[in-house]
Amino acid sequence: MNPVIDVRHLVKHFPLTGGLLGRKIQLLKAVDGVSLAVARGETLGLVGESGSGKSTVGNCILRLIEPDRGDILLAGQSILTLTGQELRRARRRMQMVFQDPQSSLDPRMTVKKIVGYPLEVHGLAASSAEIADRVAHLLQEVGLSSDHLDRYPHEFSGGQRQRIGIARALITEPDFIIFDEPTSALDVSVQAQILNLIKDLQRRHGYAYLFISHDLTVVRHISHRIAVMYLGTLVESATRKELFDHPAHPYTLALLASAPKPNPLLRQELAVLQGDPPSPVQVPPGCRFHPRCPHAMEICRDTEPEQHNISPTGAASPHLVCCHLYREGHRR
Repeated sequence: MNPVIDVRHLVKHFPLTGGLLGRKIQLLKAVDGVSLAVARGETLGLVGESGSGKSTVGNCILRLIEPDRGDILLAGQSILTLTGQELRRARRRMQMVFQDPQSSLDPRMTVKKIVGYPLEVHGLAASSAEIADRVAHLLQEVGLSSDHLDRYPHEFSGGQRQRIGIARALITEPDFIIFDEPTSALDVSVQAQILNLIKDLQRRHGYAYLFISHDLTVVRHISHRIAVMYLGTLVESATRKELFDHPAHPYTLALLASAPKPNPLLRQELAVLQGDPPSPVQVPPGCRFHPRCPHAMEICRDTEPEQHNISPTGAASPHLVCCHLYREGHRR
């Protein structure tokens, strides 16, 4: 199946300036060669610690931030060369739901205005009456009511505000939606409701999702495939079942070990993640994870690992891992 979104070797570095003349003195390597693809009706979970570059990937895909190198294809067409009306038409097909439902909604606008505004921007409705009808229908689909049309964001709970944010993302009938930590600001019981709503909408409409989160429990519930990101690069990607049943990269193992368990006595004896990640301004040579890795070898300190497919022969989906432990002749 052809992907809806195909990201190829994406790079985004931010220059850091200093001194009286504001000269560029260093580069912050937020994203450094990330490739991923998402098909129609599929959710790719992108997981990693804070500062790993997850949100920068999402912002680059939507061109909220312009990438330095690489390519981003929407239904086979590169969007990095688009400008003006062509870029606006492409953006109509890609939307984002943000982390904080309170700060992402304009407190001076009613729900009807917030959700219906994209229709005005893209010229997708002939009249204000049509906008109101379409917004009312979509509010019902996300679990709200047409009675909410003329209310303001402060009159809603956090979960209801996030439903409004989801409705705003869906109003242009996009093909691809990025969810950037959409449940991290919500209570646990509300998180489950929002996740179930997101899954139900996908089943009904076939949306392609990129779901960004640091929470492995949430990612496991929502995703078909999972990509693990560390310090600007992808270190492992596989189907949800394969990743949780057979984690390969030491960083993935440490993340799983750090995740809360219902019964602490059943805690897996995996390598617990030690220390903080290095600064993306001073990326370690070789494997970026080697200063924190319990399995680090001499080669890890000076040679960047290649990507290896460790799936069993005949597997439908690849299990990719970037680690010297899996180079030929050195598999665990």
